Amino acid sequence: MTSAADNSEDAYIAVGSNIEPERNIAAALALLRKSLQVTAISTFYRTAAIDRPEQPDFVNGVFSVRTAMGPRALKFDILRGIERQLGRVRTADKYAARTIDLDVVLYGRVVLEDPELHLPDPDIARPFVGLAVLELTPDMELPDSRRPLESLFSAQDRETLQPMAEFTRQLKGSINL
Repeated sequence: MTSAADNSEDAYIAVGSNIEPERNIAAALALLRKSLQVTAISTFYRTAAIDRPEQPDFVNGVFSVRTAMGPRALKFDILRGIERQLGRVRTADKYAARTIDLDVVLYGRVVLEDPELHLPDPDIARPFVGLAVLELTPDMELPDSRRPLESLFSAQDRETLQPMAEFTRQLKGSINL
């Protein structure tokens, strides 16, 4: 949260890839660290591609960052820049395979309804995003509804996730977490 001493906010970035995911996620983390303070890394999970059984599985997780940059600049200047550097090609198919996908899902207590940026991002209701955020901040409330994030998920949601313990350990080790 913002303090009087600094103008920075805690933001949560959903991370996903299904094209060389371990290489691309590690590269995205390295690039992100050049611009932002990464404060935490969730467990990463292997998940089936949504509505695309022919595609390889995705690897998904969340990075927590601390930044004084506004949410639009974070998304469009930093995250989209990293996606371009790692070969992400955006198409009309929002479920297409991708080298990397980086999205701001929460930014402090900001609620934003913009054609290009919604905060909190509706994808926070997906178990591989929301449960990853909860791992980092167990008492998280959604800023728009003040509803506990925990209330969106069932025990069954947790059981569907396939944790990638070794990959997560490697990511955390790369930044000494």
